[in-house]
Amino acid sequence: MEKMKTKLFYVWRSISSNFWFIPVLMVLLAVGLSIIMQEIDKRVWIQSYPFFDLLYAGDPEGARSVLTTVASSMITVAGVVFSLTMVVLTLASSQFGPRLLRNFMSDRGNQIVLGTFVATFIYCLLILQTIKTTGEEKFTPSISVSFAIVLAMVNIGVFIYFIHHISTSIQADRIVAKVFGELEKDLQRLFPEGRKCMVDEKKQRELLQIFENVKNESGLTTIAPQSGYLRTIAEDSLLEIAKQNELILHVQYHPGEFIVAGGSLVLAYGAKDFEEETSGQIIACFRLGSQRTPDQDPEFAIHQLVEVALRALSPGINDPFTAITCIDYLGAALCYLIHKDFPTQFHCDDEGKLRLIMQPTNFTGMLNAAFDQIRQYGQTSVAVTIHLLEALKTIAAQARSLEQYQSILRQAEMIKRMSETALYEKLDKKDVKNRYLDLLEVLGEL
Repeated sequence: MEKMKTKLFYVWRSISSNFWFIPVLMVLLAVGLSIIMQEIDKRVWIQSYPFFDLLYAGDPEGARSVLTTVASSMITVAGVVFSLTMVVLTLASSQFGPRLLRNFMSDRGNQIVLGTFVATFIYCLLILQTIKTTGEEKFTPSISVSFAIVLAMVNIGVFIYFIHHISTSIQADRIVAKVFGELEKDLQRLFPEGRKCMVDEKKQRELLQIFENVKNESGLTTIAPQSGYLRTIAEDSLLEIAKQNELILHVQYHPGEFIVAGGSLVLAYGAKDFEEETSGQIIACFRLGSQRTPDQDPEFAIHQLVEVALRALSPGINDPFTAITCIDYLGAALCYLIHKDFPTQFHCDDEGKLRLIMQPTNFTGMLNAAFDQIRQYGQTSVAVTIHLLEALKTIAAQARSLEQYQSILRQAEMIKRMSETALYEKLDKKDVKNRYLDLLEVLGEL
């Protein structure tokens, strides 16, 4: 059941993030709306209503001309919208990194604008075929034509919105804020409020000792059938498989890592051999793809912000202000994580027996993912170096465990050592040292 839920969630995320998702829905809506409007035109005698003067009252030829004009205009503007979107995607790819294209492709504003023009075009085409200009039964769908005119006027407003939206969507601060918004949603989904670690410290130590003993045995290896990035793991299904076969399964990767075909995917302890069907069931619990996704990978959006910062620090762009903005948002994300209990890597069955061992996810790993590359590439920038220490100071003020204290101190020491060799101005070094001492003062109060 969990494998099915994971698969459905993955399929829904893949479909809903596609550029064509909203336009297709709007085209289907236009088809249904055209059918409804045709039925209204056939069943309603509009001349008996007082608002008749507000509707189209021309002959069939005039109605055909109006619909043809609206349809041709809409498909032309749709082409302009698509072209402008491609230009923005090209600019975003070169300046902020190709991995951010996913954010632009899933932008609801662009999708709705393109869908509006295409849907209006389809609506006009479908209404055109109902017009009868010859024979005794001439038919003019006055209500449908009037509605097409209303749609054309609405589309003018939509086009104005698109020009504004497309010009603001490529601003660095807006892009960084949007990526942080997605990061915040992903962290809230993966680390929800109120979730506690599944085992206490005493039980954790017992399970760790069991794991150390188990590692001395020779485990059965489940081979990865293909290469790709690990997107999702059906943990409950793996736990059930381990319980049914009296196994202890040790997963070798966590979501977001790259797996090579033929590499060890899972080590199984507790059995000399198991059937090929069991191996197939284990493999089915893992979903791989050509690129990383945020489904179960908390570092995905963090790496997106890091990539924007690294691009900003590159010699071709040289924009430390954008890098500083990224550091601010990364600090906010880490302040959220510092109050969360990370899930244990050990999973037991209903009887309390160790059955599943996952790769650990902890605060240290998240902090390193956020700051390591920025520290390395921004070592010659005084402003970036100082801001990294200030961000660490903000995070340190909320630290609540020894692991967090040690990981923050480790980052601060690396920043200080690197500044001593990368910076040449004595006063700049003094500023960095003062920020470092301020951070130590905060850590000393914990």
